[in-house]
Amino acid sequence: MSMRTTPRPATARARSRTADESLLYSARVFGSAMNDVPRLGAYLALFSEIGLVLFVTTLAGALAGHWLDLQLGTNPILVLCGFLGGAAIGAFGDYRLIRTFLNRF
Repeated sequence: MSMRTTPRPATARARSRTADESLLYSARVFGSAMNDVPRLGAYLALFSEIGLVLFVTTLAGALAGHWLDLQLGTNPILVLCGFLGGAAIGAFGDYRLIRTFLNRF
């Protein structure tokens, strides 16, 4: 006792597609930031500003520490303190930048 099912006819288009439903639709592609050019520019500006803020504050702290080391005669101590202080200030500045950016978008 074998049951045979009849095969369905092979058609190129089994059903018609609506305007919302295209062959290349993907929620991941249409919802990504890579397809939104103004938002992509905003992300690039944010990333460059993050790097610049962290670089400038860290460099300024290290240079200030080096100048103080030359004035006081202590060699590497204040350079390290200035470097770490500048990096901490830069990290806090980057945190504020990112928080402001995410609230806007």
